[in-house]
Amino acid sequence: MGNFSFDIVSEYDKAEMNNVYDQAQREISSRYDFKGTPAELDWLEDKKGVRVTGNGEWQIDAILDIYRKKLSTRGLSQKVLDTSRELVESNLKASKEVLFKAGIDQDKAKILTKLIRDAHPKVKTQIQGDAVRVMSGSKDDLQAVMQLLKSREDLDFPLSFTNYR
Repeated sequence: MGNFSFDIVSEYDKAEMNNVYDQAQREISSRYDFKGTPAELDWLEDKKGVRVTGNGEWQIDAILDIYRKKLSTRGLSQKVLDTSRELVESNLKASKEVLFKAGIDQDKAKILTKLIRDAHPKVKTQIQGDAVRVMSGSKDDLQAVMQLLKSREDLDFPLSFTNYR
């Protein structure tokens, strides 16, 4: 048992996020309906997220929509965006900080291990810091676990699979 394994992690590709940011910037600057408005996108410290600025909530939602489309055209999960922060309005401008989600905390790890155990009792799981190791004697079982997790829409964080052995 445990001849094959992989790790479940929640992370994003920083280079791809740069590309998404650049493409979104280009579209925002060329959009006719944003001309003469405070519509803009800025990096947060350490590129851990973006600050979206606009006339109001409708414009911020429109900019986030552009960002989401750019993510999906690059094959990235929209679940990486944490839009839970409050909208800040001042001086006829609104802004919102959108952080990028990374890392699997203990609660998320427990949810994942329970999902896997319930669906595939023969597969072993182990929480290792901010990752979950999945082990099995069968590669088919591991493939089935990956399919199960990819198909779950109710998980609100991005998942990727690494260290496949």
